[in-house]
Amino acid sequence: MLIEQPVIQGRLLRRYKRFLADIELENGEIIVAHCPNTGSLKGCTPERARAVLRDSQDPKRKLRYTLQTIEVEGGWVNVDTGLPNKLVPEAIAAGKVPALKGYMSIRTEVKYGKNSRIDVLLEKDDGSKCYVEVKNTTLADGKRSLFPDAVTERGRKHLVELQDMVAEGHRAVMFYCVSRSDVTSFGPADDIDPKYGQVLREVVDAGVEMLAYSTVVTPDSFELGKKLRVYL
Repeated sequence: MLIEQPVIQGRLLRRYKRFLADIELENGEIIVAHCPNTGSLKGCTPERARAVLRDSQDPKRKLRYTLQTIEVEGGWVNVDTGLPNKLVPEAIAAGKVPALKGYMSIRTEVKYGKNSRIDVLLEKDDGSKCYVEVKNTTLADGKRSLFPDAVTERGRKHLVELQDMVAEGHRAVMFYCVSRSDVTSFGPADDIDPKYGQVLREVVDAGVEMLAYSTVVTPDSFELGKKLRVYL
């Protein structure tokens, strides 16, 4: 997928209050950009790293620019948690995820469970359904990608809701969209949130499927990459 809005580059000075980032542009101007990521971004905020901002071109918006990509050890990492939710259904529709082929209908943000929305709902003509929850993943330890990068009760809730769908006779998939290309495998970050890892293993044992893919990230594009080995 191509990034539709114009992008500009600068240097990351700091990320703070979770949703704010100070960026020094190439002309020396310092601006405050919106950081669309609720995680810790552990390992993804090197000092004065090159950064890519998306320009909303809306002068009335409180923060006109959105922090989209950060350079980490010579490669780009997407930090915008919204992009995987657009990329994954697009990739499924294009047949780039073999395990999720054969569905006639692809819908996003569909209500289900208890006051929740599933990221992607796939349906066949015979009425069978597949619920796909998408998680953006930026944390890496060497060649292994990890999730989460901070304790996430909400993430555990999503796992249990997928398990509930399996209990009702549906198919359910936890899809980890790893927003970088320098990794070859995926696993839970037990040292950060051991409860998440425990629940993940439990729901997989109960029938929830797991998929993890790397991505190819550039300043103005975001594409699905290779399927990763999963270690539990």
